[in-house]
Amino acid sequence: MRMQPVPKGWCYLCSVKRKITIQKHTDMNARLTIGEFSKLCRVTVKALKHYEKMGLLIPSKVDDWTRYRYYTPSQVRRLDHILHMKDMGFSLEEIGDMLDEETHKPSLPQMEEKARQTEEQIQQMQARLTTLEAMAAHQKEMDGMERISVRALPAILVAAHRRLARHGDSLVELCESIILPELQRLGCRMKRPAHCFTVESGANTDASFVDYCVQVDRRGADSPLVRFILLEAVPEAVCVKCHGGYGQLNSHYDEACRYIAQNGYCACGQHRTVFVDGPWNQKDPAKWLTIIQVPVVKDPQASAPSPQSQN
Repeated sequence: MRMQPVPKGWCYLCSVKRKITIQKHTDMNARLTIGEFSKLCRVTVKALKHYEKMGLLIPSKVDDWTRYRYYTPSQVRRLDHILHMKDMGFSLEEIGDMLDEETHKPSLPQMEEKARQTEEQIQQMQARLTTLEAMAAHQKEMDGMERISVRALPAILVAAHRRLARHGDSLVELCESIILPELQRLGCRMKRPAHCFTVESGANTDASFVDYCVQVDRRGADSPLVRFILLEAVPEAVCVKCHGGYGQLNSHYDEACRYIAQNGYCACGQHRTVFVDGPWNQKDPAKWLTIIQVPVVKDPQASAPSPQSQN
């Protein structure tokens, strides 16, 4: 009798082992090693040992001499029930209590409580998604922003701490030791992406009253340390993207003023200095990023034709 050609990739030993394994799985009283049971149920050996330690799934037999663990296919249903309850959000301790009961399932109050917890988790995950999308959009905006541009600024709610200070002086100390602890006490949180910025009015001087601000998620009660302000939207603002230490900010402000004059604008309202990256997250001053924002309107004198041009 001539043998049939052997299919490519076929292994006789593997075929025999697979056949034996299938026979084992269909025999409810067959003994499966912990490795075989692990592959059958798609659960790690480590997880099976942990379930044994918790008393959730005990091997049908443990060899006295080798200490090898053996399971039977009839235990698959119990393991499937454990995994299902785990997927529903129940802890292993809770599952253990259920298995001790006759019904082997959670009570109605337990189901309702778990549904409530799941709803809270969904809301938390949705908030996380919204924050991540906002951070990603902000980073794309920063990466694609030209060095000098005219942009609209949205209305934002901020917590402000006013004091006499120089540009960038004690910025980290003010945020970490005063503003953030006070927000925590008032039950408010910084809104992400979180940047500390200053709002100033009047001429650009080395020392003046400055509002150190952070955007917050909700309005709290004003306190001696912070007050809550709604900064109105700005239709147009000249924005200058500044890299480097804070000693260069005055020259960047001068550059913004030149751009405003050369392009037919007038500065109006309070200008802002947004500290995106600084000594709190970058050791190299060359990597510090600050954005100057100066609200502007078109200068009617600059747009009006001169008397000579009319003649």
